[in-house]
Amino acid sequence: RRSLNRIAGHRMGIRRAKEIIRASREIGIQVLTLYAFSTENWNRPQREISTLMALLKRFLAAEGKSLIKNNIRLNAIGTIEDLPGDVRDVLRQVIEQSRDNSGMVLNAALSYSGRQEIVQAIRMICREAAEGRINPAQVDEKTLSDHLYTAGLPDPDLLIRTSGEYRISNFLLWQTAYTELYITGTLWPDFSKKDLLAAIADYAKRERRFGLTRQQILKQPQEKTP
Repeated sequence: RRSLNRIAGHRMGIRRAKEIIRASREIGIQVLTLYAFSTENWNRPQREISTLMALLKRFLAAEGKSLIKNNIRLNAIGTIEDLPGDVRDVLRQVIEQSRDNSGMVLNAALSYSGRQEIVQAIRMICREAAEGRINPAQVDEKTLSDHLYTAGLPDPDLLIRTSGEYRISNFLLWQTAYTELYITGTLWPDFSKKDLLAAIADYAKRERRFGLTRQQILKQPQEKTP
């Protein structure tokens, strides 16, 4: 649309990521997950992949201190071992430095696949069952959730899909079972704090019933907003 190449879009996307992270922290979001790089993205042209990895490394090195200063804990989900060694080293360093932060969790989905995540969780459960540590008859939804990359974190309340695409692209397939979807035609390099607030305002108007009727929801005790 702007007669620029994809790499220019990725550079602007990094700037937008910084803006959205700051805005999310300011308005009190507890967990923010950014789908930065999928397993399918490894199939892109090598030059583009190399640039993306360089941008990621630069972002982590530059923003690490900012995350710590703003009490943000960095977490990574995906097959991190597939990342280049230098990127992995910086990533792990920032994760370690920010591990005691409690203001917000920033999940970076890197070399991530929702299907692969579920398969890996099933393999872990099978292995533990074979070792006698899990009773297969007692495996339930919580068991699977506890073996996902996001173990210990709440399921997303809101999923924002940019670029006008009507798909979730292999993202948090298990965790988004009851997540509210917000689809915008705005491209990620153009997605600003204003767009984030618009998405949250739209979400705030929705009634989340989780399979119940509206009458049942109204009868439930309402949580007090702090």
